[in-house]
Amino acid sequence: MNQVKITIIIFLISLSVIAQRSTNSPYSFFGIGDNTQQYSVEELTSGGIGLTTSDTYHLSFANPANLANLKFTTYALAGTANFLTAKDGTTSEKGTATSASYFSLGFPIGKKAGFSFGLQPRSSVGYEMYIENKDSNDEVTDITLLKGTGGTNRVFAGFGYNIAKNLNVGIEADYSFGNIDNQNVKQLKDVQLATKYQNVSTLNGFGLKVGTNYNTKLTDKIQLYTGVTLAFENKLNTTSREYIYSLSYNNAQEIPRDTIFVSEKESSVIKPMRTSLGIGVGKNDKWYAGLEYSFQDALVFNDGILSSSKAQYQNSSKLSVGGYYTPNINSISSYWERVTYRGGLKFEQTGLAINGIPSTNQFTSIDDFGITFGVGLPIGNQLSNFNLGLELGKRGTTGSGLIQENYINLRLSLSLNDKWFNKIKIN
Repeated sequence: MNQVKITIIIFLISLSVIAQRSTNSPYSFFGIGDNTQQYSVEELTSGGIGLTTSDTYHLSFANPANLANLKFTTYALAGTANFLTAKDGTTSEKGTATSASYFSLGFPIGKKAGFSFGLQPRSSVGYEMYIENKDSNDEVTDITLLKGTGGTNRVFAGFGYNIAKNLNVGIEADYSFGNIDNQNVKQLKDVQLATKYQNVSTLNGFGLKVGTNYNTKLTDKIQLYTGVTLAFENKLNTTSREYIYSLSYNNAQEIPRDTIFVSEKESSVIKPMRTSLGIGVGKNDKWYAGLEYSFQDALVFNDGILSSSKAQYQNSSKLSVGGYYTPNINSISSYWERVTYRGGLKFEQTGLAINGIPSTNQFTSIDDFGITFGVGLPIGNQLSNFNLGLELGKRGTTGSGLIQENYINLRLSLSLNDKWFNKIKIN
């Protein structure tokens, strides 16, 4: 009963903490914001791979079939600190954002199944841009402030089952929800009142993912691992409210004057099916090296306010390579031999294309490349561990009037293992 109470308290705290802004990216201006990678810290620090894992004491977000391997009740908590430098070729700006990454709880059901549930961000909006327009005499004619906050989160539940020797299947369902607030304030020179446009969108929708993985012996000590997931097409329903009003400022505080226009519009965002494939080789609890590839058709915005004439949505794909190494997981003499060392790299075509120079009508694909490192530090003599990871990456380009982002993601997670529901022995 105490464990259940603790779980409920942590879940309620996570509801508020995960709602914090987790990005400073100008690219979060578009659509529903920056997509959050749906992986655990252990998976992310291995390059973003996790479809084929046979891990028995860490939760996997990449493939629900992996839950069939769980042998212990496992809590997973994580947070991320993002350090971003955005540059356009002449100037650069720096920003920092910290947020909770996920909360999840999983436990085995018998010897062949496992179940998990949790809360995790799905997308995040967090930008603020200050734009000055000048005349031929280099005098400011107007000032524009663009600002966006919010995002979407998802509550999920997954189940995995071992249907045959070395063959697992799994299913995961989720419910996404959130709010996005985009604002545009324009102040003309020598005009007392500014004009503000504000769009507040509420989003919600259900999603479903299925997966499978299989492993077989290549030699007496080396296994071949394979995995597949299908995240089916899902729809986010949106209700957007637009406001246009005049305002003035008093000690940097906005004072609304007259509401000029108010409207409400319902629409939707369609996220097509995403297919992910993985293959790797390794020795259980010792080392693993794998490769994963995922692809998806373009997002569809059905006449929504969240769409933009400056952006197009294309097919997206991601290639990840990585793995881990544990010198001796059962070592008694050396703590560092029980540490797990992880690393990998990724290349992603995000599916977002931007027209940075409107007169050319050319759209440039926004690509993302990153290198990851990490360690899993055992806690005491138990299977619980503290995970620390670092991701160094680059997204976008300074060409075609666009912005290049150089980022560092510091990731932390805590994986706590325990045994619940032990059978009572009667002498």
